[in-house]
Parts: sequence; C-alpha cells; structure tokens
Amino acid sequence: MSSHHDSDLLPVAVGTGPVSFSDVVAVARYDATVSLTPEAEAAIDRARAVVDALAEEPTPAYGISTGFGALATRHIAPEMRAQLQRSLVRSHAAGSGPEVDREVVRALMLLRLSTLATGHTGIRLETARLIAGLLTHGITPVVHEYGSLGCSGDLAPLSHCALALMGEGDVRDASGTLRPAGDALAEVGLTPVELAEKEGLALINGTDGMLGMLALALADLRRLLAVADVAAAMSVEAQLGTDRVFAPELQALRPHPGQAAAAANLTVLLADSGVVASHRGPDCNRVQDAYSLRCSPQVHGAARDTVAHAADVARRELASAVDNPVVLPDERRVESNGNFHGAPVGYVLDFLAIAVADVASISERRTDRFLDKARSHGLPPFLADDPGVDSGHMIAQYTQAAIVSELKRLAVPASVDSIPSSAMQEDHVSMGWSAARKLRRSVDGLTRVLAIEVLTAARALDLRAPLTPSPATGAVVALLRESGIEGPGPDRHLSPEIETCVGLVRSGAVLDAVQSVIGELA
Repeated sequence: MSSHHDSDLLPVAVGTGPVSFSDVVAVARYDATVSLTPEAEAAIDRARAVVDALAEEPTPAYGISTGFGALATRHIAPEMRAQLQRSLVRSHAAGSGPEVDREVVRALMLLRLSTLATGHTGIRLETARLIAGLLTHGITPVVHEYGSLGCSGDLAPLSHCALALMGEGDVRDASGTLRPAGDALAEVGLTPVELAEKEGLALINGTDGMLGMLALALADLRRLLAVADVAAAMSVEAQLGTDRVFAPELQALRPHPGQAAAAANLTVLLADSGVVASHRGPDCNRVQDAYSLRCSPQVHGAARDTVAHAADVARRELASAVDNPVVLPDERRVESNGNFHGAPVGYVLDFLAIAVADVASISERRTDRFLDKARSHGLPPFLADDPGVDSGHMIAQYTQAAIVSELKRLAVPASVDSIPSSAMQEDHVSMGWSAARKLRRSVDGLTRVLAIEVLTAARALDLRAPLTPSPATGAVVALLRESGIEGPGPDRHLSPEIETCVGLVRSGAVLDAVQSVIGELA
C-alpha cells in the first residue's frame, strides 16, 4: 500500500483511452499539468467534422439544431445557435450552497476532458484545449454543493465549469483567490471560447463529478483500510489479545480475498511483539477475544472487497464516453442514448458508505475496550494517569461515538431516491452526486475515528511497559511521540493531539512509518 507524493508527478496526457486512478489523483490533488495527445486531437477533429456536416443539413439533429430536454422538439435556426449554447450553459449553471472542494472540481474537469478526447462528443479542439489550459494553470471554476440529480449527468456542476470557459462566472485562481473568470483567464493568456453547435451539451452531460469523487474516495479508502489494520493490530496487542485467530489456514476456510489480506496484515504487524509473546504459550487461554478484536479481518476484509467492486465499476466508467447525443464518427451520425444515468456509480458510492460506517463502528468498539477497567486487562480506567482526578481518553471515545452515529446516518443510500424533473422528461434520476458528497463526509469521519483508535492504542502500549510492542506498532507510537503527542501523564488539552493524529492518518504518515519497518502492506 504505497502513498502518493507530489514530487513524483509527471504531466498527464489525455488520450482516446481512459485516464487512470493515479491520473485523477495527480491532477485533482497535486496539480499535475494536463495536455491532449495527438491521437486525441485527431479524434476530436473527426467527431467535430460530423457535427459541422449535420449542422448544415435541413433535417433537425438533437443538440445540434434543436432545443434540449423537454424542449427538444424545437428547431433552432443557424443564426440562433450560438445564443442557444450560451443560454444552455447560463441557465444550467444553477447551483447553490457552499463551494465544492477544489480537488473535486479538478477531477470533474479532467474526466470531462477525457470523455471529450474519445472523439464521441463533437467538441471543437480549441474548447477541449481550454479545459486543459485551466487545469494546467490552476484555475478552478466555482461549483456549488447542490444542483445535480446525477442524471443527464452532473448538469449544474459541469455547467459552472462550462461557464468559465465562456469567460463568465467566478473562479479560484492558482492562489485560491476568488475572481471573475474572464480576468483570471486573461492573466494567464487564455482566451474564452464562443460555444458552437453541440458544444454546450458536450460540456455538461456526464457523470464526471460523481466519478471524480469516487476515484478520490477509492484512493483514500485503500489507505484507510490499511490504517484500520494497523489500528486493529495495536488494539489487539495492547489489550493482550491473541494473534492465533489470524492464521492463514483459518482464513483459507472462508476464502474472501479481502479477509485474507487483512489477516495477513495483522499477522505481520504483530510479528515480534514482546507484548504478544508475554502471554503466548501452552497456558494461554486467549482464544475467544471479543468480536471487535477477533473479527477485524472479516469486517475490514469485507470493506476491502467492497472497495474492489467499486473500483471495477469506476474503471468501466473511466473507460466510458458519456454524452448525449453521442457522435459515431465511423458512421457519420449522432445518436441519443441514456448513458448519462448515474446509477452504476451511485450504487457503489452508497455501498462504500455502508462499509465505511461499519469499519468505523468496529474501530470505536475496539477503542472503548481500552477505557473500561473490567475489559482492559489491567489498564487504568480510561487510561487516566490518576483516575478520578484525570479523565484520560474518556471524551475521545465520545467524539468517536458521535462520528460513528453520523456515519450510520450517512450510510442511508441516496441512490434509492428519485425526483422527476424537466417536465417529466427526466422522470427517473440517480442522485449519484448526492451519494458522492455524503461519501466524502464519511471518509473524513472514518479518518477521525481511526486516528482516535491509534492515539488511544499508542497510549495503552506505553502503559504496557516494560513489555515492548512489535517493530511495526512501535514505529507508530514513535511517530506520534515525535509529532508532539506526549505519552501517558496528567490530562492535557486533547483536541490538538487528536487533530495531529488525524493529520498523520490522512497524510499517509502512519502507514509510511509502518511500511518503513516491515515493507508494504496488502
């Protein structure tokens, strides 16, 4: 399980095939520059030639010489078509609420560019190049939280991005300053475009927002599920649990791949632990640890397999050309379709929120066991220095519990809901954008819950001295101590220590500390 470092970045070249998960992360989070390959530019030109030919014909073609949605029956005269494109983008840029995170907007723009590069949308080359230019110069259109129903794609969010290409609306420049789009483009030498036939639809009719958030969540969850194994190992160890239940021959009896990987991680994380060795032997009766310890591989593994399924869906979506209508250049025609419906992406976004809630739930249960002297096998109540005077980690578990409760609410699926729109033309929608937005909140919650478990387990391992932790778990304790989180002692202001640990989990530092000692985890 490797972490991404921005020093490794190369420019992302968008071709006619799919971009990778690492491309999405590099552009969204680490400001990788973007360009189109010659093959993509040729494909874009071929598709545009089809649109130009259809635009000159007297027979109406949807999205080229007609209105949109429920207004698709109206033929639009050639002299009104530029106005049609402007009106489409301006009216559809109808979002409301807080600004969406910069990384989400950058992911969305890259994925829309990737679809444009397939040569199935009819975009003009100068328009596609302008998207790459905005990404390369760090110009980020302001997109709002609310507006997408996840069908006809993420219309409102993508329309806000299309508005910036026209030199309208607000953007954040590379420094994060809020500015009019026209000013920000001019400062870096980019020229707004006047959209031609079909371009408005090509820019706004995709699942790119929800897919971008899925790709980013998958990157986060792969790291967090490895951290969950680290946290579980620290808890098993500090609660004098047994590692025998993680043996590969036991996992083989139930051959789920995620479970096997999680158990293998726990085994290697606990290897050479002085704490575990202190109660290992023929007289050890610790074969019936609580489920939150014993069943960690089963729960973490199920979450890993859910991530694998979601990644399969995401790969197929990354390889898709989502637009309506689409251009079929080989047959020189344009056809309507329903590929913009976000159901495939929405379902797995919701599925991941369920897995996240459960991994956080079992983490909170492991943490709580440290704090109860009846279950902690000799540790002081709440890991307090002077119980009664000091409260130790009592309220840290409250914080975990509050987050876990929130995660259960966030696990309620968005994709089972549908509200008709566009005068019943768009009468069933996916709500995939909403599923993605709540998953981002879920991922943040899981990060915090795991950080509190790591923080608590590290304190407990210190309290097991002179018994020594394993090299892997000891490396995590050392990282916390080196990062300004002190060991056991009288009560301190706990919130800053929690936030420091959250940062260490989120940045990959906890995982890096472990893997620097024992090599890469599964």
